Amino acid sequence: MAAKKRSQFKLLNITLIRRQEIWLPTVWGWIFLVLLTLSLLTIGISNLPSFLAVNQPINAEVLVIEGWLPDYAVKEALNRFRRGSYRQIVTTGIPIERGCYLAEYKNYAELAAATLKTLGLEPEKIVSVPTPEVRKDRTYASAIAFKQWLEKANIPIKSIDLLTLDLHARRSWLLYRQALAATNTKVGIIAMPPIDYDPKYWWRYSAGVRKTINELVAYIYARFINWNT
Repeated sequence: MAAKKRSQFKLLNITLIRRQEIWLPTVWGWIFLVLLTLSLLTIGISNLPSFLAVNQPINAEVLVIEGWLPDYAVKEALNRFRRGSYRQIVTTGIPIERGCYLAEYKNYAELAAATLKTLGLEPEKIVSVPTPEVRKDRTYASAIAFKQWLEKANIPIKSIDLLTLDLHARRSWLLYRQALAATNTKVGIIAMPPIDYDPKYWWRYSAGVRKTINELVAYIYARFINWNT
């Protein structure tokens, strides 16, 4: 009778059910796996800002700063320019989205350049390279504008250090290297630290959580999804 029932599970010599032995963790094994997962998550979360806010300057010829940076970062950029061996500062930036009808400067590149002049930098050492208005990929558009300026100016620049803010660094570094790949220009990166939250405990601050998640998603998009870049 049992043999007859087993035969009912077979059709045209095709076995529909089979017995298989599997290995499963013990209680202590599950505890170990949970603790290991939590440890890896903790390490990853703690080190996420240091991954995004990468610092790898190369003591380049030119210091390029993203013009949307806050004043304290622009001031520190000037200090680094004076301490280093740079021969020129180039400011980049998109059009100012809000208040441009009331402001003297219509884009962040010119605004940052004017700020540097007010702080005492000689005008002949500053070049502003505005970015045309774009709906997406603004950082990449700024990198392309800088590349086009290099080509039109016919200036032999072999290396630049790109200065940006905090968590934006790795994405900016990636996009500038992609844009300048054909020029053989080496690109270093400098990340200015934030002042509105502590990167070591970024998850305790709303600004830290918001910026970290946004920049992580944006970097993944730029690195793996946006094939146009």
